[in-house]
Order: sequence, then C-alpha cells, then structure tokens
Amino acid sequence: MDQRPDANWATWATNPRPCATCRTPLRCAACDIPEGREVSAGGAVLSGPPVTSGGTAGLLRQLAIALVCSGYAIGAALGWGSGRTAAVIGDFGLSVAALAAAVSCLWYGLTRAGRTRPAWILFAASSAMAGLGNGVWGWYEVVLGAAVPRVSLADFCFLLFAPPAIVGLLVLAKRPVNRAGWLCLTLDAWLIAGSLLTLSWSLALAHSAQLGRDGESVARAALSLAYPLLDIVLVSMVLALHLRRSSANRLAINTAIGGLALTVLCDALFTLPVLREHYRSGQLLDAGWFAGSVLLGYAPWAVPTPRTADRPPQPPGRSAATPQRPIASSLAALAPYLAAAVCTLGVLYNVLHGRPADGMVIFTACAVVLALVVRQAIMLLDNITLTQELAQKENYFRSLVQSSSDVIMIAAPSGVLRYVSPAASGVYGREAEELVGSELSSLIHPEDLGAVVHEVRRFLAAPPGAEPTTRIECRFRSGSGDWLNVESTVNRHHGGLIFNSRDVTERVRLQAQLQHNAEHDPLTDLPNRALFTKRVRQALAGRRRTDVGTAVLYIDLDGFKAVNDTVGHQAGDELLVQAARRLQESVRSGSGDCAARLGGDEFAALIIGGGDEDQAGRECRILEIADRLRVALSQPYRVEGGTEVRVAASIGVAFAEPGIGPGALMRNADLAMYRAKAGGKNRVELYAPQMQAEVARRAELATRLRTALHDGEFVLLHQPVAELSGGRITHVAAQARWRSAQGILFTPAEFLRVASGGRGTGAEEAARAAELTRWMLQEAVEQAARRRQAGHPLPVSVRLPAGRLVDRTLPPRGVETLLARYGLPSGALILELTDSDPRIPLDELEHRLGALRRLGVRIALDGFGSGYAALRALRRLPVDILKLDSGLVDGVVESSRLHKITSGLLRIAGDLGMQSVAEGVDLPEQALALRAMGCTHAQGAAFSGPLDEHRLRRALVRGGYPVPRVEEPVLVGGALPVRYAGGGHGGVPHLGTPHGSRRPEAHPHPPLRSNNETSVPPT
Repeated sequence: MDQRPDANWATWATNPRPCATCRTPLRCAACDIPEGREVSAGGAVLSGPPVTSGGTAGLLRQLAIALVCSGYAIGAALGWGSGRTAAVIGDFGLSVAALAAAVSCLWYGLTRAGRTRPAWILFAASSAMAGLGNGVWGWYEVVLGAAVPRVSLADFCFLLFAPPAIVGLLVLAKRPVNRAGWLCLTLDAWLIAGSLLTLSWSLALAHSAQLGRDGESVARAALSLAYPLLDIVLVSMVLALHLRRSSANRLAINTAIGGLALTVLCDALFTLPVLREHYRSGQLLDAGWFAGSVLLGYAPWAVPTPRTADRPPQPPGRSAATPQRPIASSLAALAPYLAAAVCTLGVLYNVLHGRPADGMVIFTACAVVLALVVRQAIMLLDNITLTQELAQKENYFRSLVQSSSDVIMIAAPSGVLRYVSPAASGVYGREAEELVGSELSSLIHPEDLGAVVHEVRRFLAAPPGAEPTTRIECRFRSGSGDWLNVESTVNRHHGGLIFNSRDVTERVRLQAQLQHNAEHDPLTDLPNRALFTKRVRQALAGRRRTDVGTAVLYIDLDGFKAVNDTVGHQAGDELLVQAARRLQESVRSGSGDCAARLGGDEFAALIIGGGDEDQAGRECRILEIADRLRVALSQPYRVEGGTEVRVAASIGVAFAEPGIGPGALMRNADLAMYRAKAGGKNRVELYAPQMQAEVARRAELATRLRTALHDGEFVLLHQPVAELSGGRITHVAAQARWRSAQGILFTPAEFLRVASGGRGTGAEEAARAAELTRWMLQEAVEQAARRRQAGHPLPVSVRLPAGRLVDRTLPPRGVETLLARYGLPSGALILELTDSDPRIPLDELEHRLGALRRLGVRIALDGFGSGYAALRALRRLPVDILKLDSGLVDGVVESSRLHKITSGLLRIAGDLGMQSVAEGVDLPEQALALRAMGCTHAQGAAFSGPLDEHRLRRALVRGGYPVPRVEEPVLVGGALPVRYAGGGHGGVPHLGTPHGSRRPEAHPHPPLRSNNETSVPPT
C-alpha cells in the first residue's frame, strides 16, 4: 500500500477516529456523546448514568410512579377483595389522585415563571374538575349507597375537565408565525377531529343519538354525545399539537400529553355501550384514569436526565434532536391524508353493514374533504413561495461565490476537489474546470503538505461546537508553475471540507521585508543588535564540547566623531557603509561567522571556533583575525567629494566559556573594547576577569556617589589664598571632597571620573557636576556667613563651570537670593570660571557675568594660560582676577620658556588692572619667582593645603603665612645650588644687589611647612 502523504492524505485528514455510536468514519453531531454511554431507543426518560445524583433521584421518582400505578392496576384486576372496598378506592382513589395532580400543577405554575406557566394552571383546573366529579360520584355510591343519577353534578364536572386541558395544550404548542400557519393548525385539528367524529358516530354515537330520539331525556342524550365529542376534540388537540410542541422542557410536555392521552383513551372506552353497561367502580378501567392523573401530576416536575442535560451545547442547526425532526415533519405532512383515510373507513363501515347513508357522516366527510382541499391549496401556495425564496437565495449566494475575490473550493473525503469557484482563474491563474477533479494534495507544496494534513486531522477530531473553523497557510501551485502563498479558512461540509482561500503572497513578502528591516541595520544592511544576539545565542546553544574558540569581537571606530564634525554626517554615513563592507569581507563566509552593526560607530563580529585547537592556538588565531580587522578598518576612506579621511579601530575580544550566556559574552567583549580605548586606542585587547571586577568596583562607587550628598559624605574644605608681598590671607578657595566607604578622600575630578567609570555619558556627568555645584555654592556661602559672624570677613571663591551659567541652571536671581539669605555683603563671593570649551557662546556668557557683577560678585578666570579659550574669554568677559594654570607654575623655576610666558601673562594682568593668583605653588622658590614676576597672590602647599573649618579659623587668627625673604636662599628638601642674582636660566634677580654680582646668598631661611603638616580631619 502506498503510504505517501500525497497518496493517502484523505485517509489521514478526513477519516479520524470513527464515531463510537454510529460507527461512521466522521464524528457524528447527533451521536456527539461521551464514550462509554449509550442512548436508549425509548428516549431520555429512563436513560442516564446511575453515578449522578440528579439522575438517581429521577429514576427513583419514576420507579415509585410505576409501582403505584402497577399496584392500583393489580388491585383493580383482583377486585380489591370486596365490592365496597372497590367502590371506595375506585371513586375516592381517583378523586384523591386527580386532586393531587391539581395541587402539583397549581404549585408549579404559581412558583415558576415562564411561558408555560398558564398551561400548568389550566391543567390544575382540569384535574380539579376530574377530582370533584369523582368525589361526587363516590358520595352517591359510597356515602349515600344509592345509584348515581343519570344526570348529576358529576357529569358537569367531568364535562368541564376537557376545556381547560384543551386551552393548556394550545399554550404548550409551538405558535405559528403567520396567519397561514394558524389556518393550517385549525384545519389539521378539524381533520383529525372530523375523522374521529366520523368513526365514532359510525360505531357508537349514532346509537346514543337514536336513544335520545326514542324517548330518553334530552339531557341524557346530550350528555351521551358531549362526552365523546369533547374527548374527540381533546384527542385531536393532543395529536395535532404533539407534532408541534415547543422546544421547552420536552420531557415535561410529553409526560403531560401522555397523561391526558391515557385519560381520553379511558373516556373513549367508557363511552362504548358494552363497557358502560357493565362498568363498576374499582374495575380495571379506573386504573387508566388513575395512571393519567398520576402522570399529569408528575409532569411539571419531570426534568431531563443528565445524559440529556449534560450534553454540550450543539452549534446552530446541529442539535441532538436533528434525526427526529424528519419523522415529526413526515407525520405532520401525513396527518391530512390519515384523517381522510379515517373518514373513508367510517363511510365504508356504514356501507358494508348495509346501513343507510347517515347525514351526520356525509356532512362530516364532506367537511373533512373540503378542509383537506383547502389545506392542500395553502400548502401548494406555501411551497410555491418557498421555492421562489429558495431560488432567490440560491442565486444570491451563487452570485456572491462567483463574484468573490476569494477562491472557494469543496473537497470530498477522498481529497478530490468537487467544486472550485471562478475566482481561481484570477488568483491561481488556472481555470476552475481544470482544478475540479484534481487531488488537493498535488497542488500543495511538498514541504507544506505534512503540516496541512496534521492541521486538518486535528481540526476534524475537535468538536464542531468548540472549533467551527480553522486557518491554514501553505504554498499553492499556480498556472505558471510558481508557488503562491495562500491562506485558507477551512469549514466542515458533509464529511468533506470547504476551503475559502486567498492569495497572500504580497503580504508574506511584506512581512519578510519587515522582519528583515527589524533585524538589520538600515544604513549598512548588517545584522543589528537583536539579530546578532540571536546568532550568538544560537552559536552558544549549538556549540559542542569540542567546539572551542568561539569568540565575539567588539569594534569601535576611533575618531569617527571628528569626521562627522569636520566633513559632515553624510560623509560619516559613507564611512560607516565602507567600514561595514570591509568588516563583512574580512569575516569568513559560510562558516557561521557573522558581522553586525550595534549602533553609532560600534560594530561586532561573531567568530565560530573549531574543535581541534588548544587555548593558545585559538587565542592566536582570533587575535590574528582581530588585528587583520583593525588594519583593514584603519585604512583611509574616500568619502563625499573625494575627501580622504582616516579612523582607527579599537577591538575587544572575549571567548565563549562553558556556561556563559550571550549577554555575558557580549558584555565581556564590550569591556575589553573599552580597555583598548583607554589603553591608547587603535589596538586589540583580550578580555580578562579583572576587567569585570574593576567595572563592578566602579559601579559600586558610582552607586554610592549618587547618595553621598544626601547621606552627608561630602565635606567642604577651604584652601587659603595668600598675598605674595606679605603672606596675608586675602580669601579662601572652597574645595569639595568625598570620603568613600573605604575612607578614601576623592577630589572632584577623581570622584566624577569614578562615577562615570570612564564610560559615562556627558549627560550623566553634567547632572552629577550640576548637583555638586549647587551644594558647593550653598555650603560655601553658608560657612562664609558663619565665619563673618565670628569676626573673619574673608571672601570665598567657588569654582563654577561656565556652561552652568549658559544653560540657565544657575540664574542670577538665585545667587542674589543665596547672598541675601545668609547676609553676605558685596564682594564676599568670587566665582571661578573653569570651562575652556570654545562652543560656549561668549555673548550670552558675557551678559550673565555682567548681571552677576552688578550683584557684587567678583569673577575669576581659572586656568589662564592653558589654551585659546582663556585668551578669548579675557578679551570678551568682565574678569576681575586671573588664576594662572598650575601647568605654568610647575616649571616656572626650571624652564626659561615657561618663565618668559608666565612673566608675559602676569604683565598682561597688571596692565589690565587685575589681580593674579597662581595655583599649585608648592615650593618656596616658586613663590619667590612668581613674586618677582609681578604675581600678587598664590595658592598651594607652599603656604597651606586644604583645611577644615577648625584649622582654617586658626590660620585666620594668625592672619597669614611667612614669605621667603629676597636676600635669603630658599632650601626645599635639602641644599640647593646657589642662585646668583641676575643669573642664567631661571634665575631670580636680587633686588638689593647690583646687576651682574656673583655674590652668593649666605643666609638660610627656615623651610616652609609642607602639606603633610596639614592633615585632613576625619568627617
């Protein structure tokens, strides 16, 4: 047997496990019940699993009713032992049963709401009349011991039994939707009633009517005819409405109809002359009436068994009652013909017995035939209307199918296409007639056929109510031989399948393009970070134990920002495209290696290792690849306009170790790349574990720094600024220090570098610097105010980046508010501008500084002499004090060039009428040299280091520091060579000796205290 999917796809797809009930190859909706259960042929009344409490109670009630009725029947058959006992049980037993049924129906009707509520109240009234009639009958026979009169109150009660029951049956019936339906219902009832009347008249009623004409009382004759006529009407309603009962509680309605039918049957038997003449109370006929009353009393409380109630809901049009509907419809359609047949039998009965034609029979037969003709005419008109509506709907749906842009295909259980809509020519490029009769499996791509078969089998095995449709997407062969992406909605259809298909090729292509765009860099078309991470994860997941040497390379282009700033961003984009091309060409193709752009000027490469290398060999191979990439990326680039630019490449390498994840591997390579940039750029760095430890340490310090200000870990120290002429302290410079958790004191530059870790963004550093500046300014002003109150009115200088003034984070009104709050007078605050960024707009900075000077704030230009920006600032800005850069002070004694430069700058300051402050004056000879050049103030370890508040006040009490005298030599750390006045390079001229004298300076000066003597107190 051929087992290929394309040969037996129908066997796999359309023939799942056969139905456990009817053994059909497909799951049957009518037999959709759990396995292990069987449905009784008699209905759901006595069927149900005994394990359910509700089913067990129902079975017990039904068993009790059967036992009571059977016991009554057995007693009636045996005569109850005596005539009086039979009379009592026959009369009052029937009365009690009927009254109990009345109470049961009335209680249910009063306590329940719904459309059937009036019907049960009417049944209660009908049973009450029957119980009252039987009670009157027993009063005569049992209590009075007399014969029941021919016409009595019991007869009127029995006659009133039928009307409420008939109206109740009308309430329970399914109501027609139009007038024709009501007319057909009336005709059906008359056809049944007329047929029964014809037959009954022929058998018995004619005899009762003859007795009335023979002299018997009119009342008795009327009663004799009223009983059977009402019973005929009731039987007609039962038969007519049984086929039209509503979809309410079917079991309750069937039980009520059964009880009424049994009562009517006993009434009909009672009207027979033979039985009526020999009737005695308590006989077997009473058992029928008794059972009818018991069933009518039980009917409202009858509930469906769990087998029916627990069945899952069926979809519309596929209920479990579907197989019975054709039978009910057939009986309803045959009812008129059965009625006509009964009438014919009645007439034939009279003819065969030689009776003359009875007018009643002829009249009734003619009325039945006329009703049959009218009913057939109504049915004919109704059929014509339905046929026209069906044709219209068929044309409507046919036009929908044929004009639809989707292809509708119907496949047989064998997989052969039975129908294909005309849209196939426009979608598939194949005519519908060409596709009809072909195997569906031959049109589906072989790679997709298995998934399609699996989905179809799963869909057909699922319950129709739980999953009415499914969706399948596969490739379909077109008329040109190409494969189209087709999406199909699948529905069930008579054991086969309906495919509603549409061409989604463009959508699939668009999705693929969107997926490509989401995973690739739009500029270089290299994989982006997301796809690169996925490739790394796949490489690590598929790596064997022997497959060592897999590595990730992180690449950063050094100098790329300068290209953007000088040549333009368009040239920068061209450079990135060329760099990506070089990187992709340098990576091995077909080996699983991958190059990617992570963002900006950062690239990465994944190198898959081999299984036959030792650690040294793999490191050597990867480093060779990395160095080759570095050389290739460092070659000149020719960009827009033929401009040639150069960038370098810093590369970090990290190897995959057992148990490492993609995120950790890429992080290690990133750390190695930053180590390469920190080590001088344009180099390759291999990851080492200590890099991670250093990053962790920096991260910990950065985290601690974020809360240091709030936790009070920052302390403000002050370094005195002394006059070089006499050593007097003129003002103090505020300096912040941070004591870390390890007890280390960090300067501002150091702790900002620690916080950023060498990799922090400019925004993060600017935010931390701004917060620190605000704290320094407020703390410096507050401490200066306290010192002024203590009798030391010295100005305080605070370093402030010029950019802070430009970005309006420190408005002039804020400084004025701060000075007013602490009561500092004009001139008590000095702001030192520290920035030398040429991008700072000097116009705006000049405006801001002018506003501050109007507040009495003096401005100092810090770092003067260190660059072009300082000279521009000196030319434009309102500056009061010039602070020489420490780089000029360090070599002012040894270097004649620096001596001349410093002397020239100090001459400029003097000519502009500005004070000059030299930073970093750590040696006495530097102080002498600067004073000789005209410098007015100095700040450094030659006088004092940064002091806490206590030591600062002690220094202020002293008033200043000693300055070396001119005629005395300066000894720092031991004997120095004798310096001659007017000597050579770096010499200091002696102001009291003739020029050119070689006399040595013989008087030693005691050495100044070093910075080690001024320790920083613990905070």
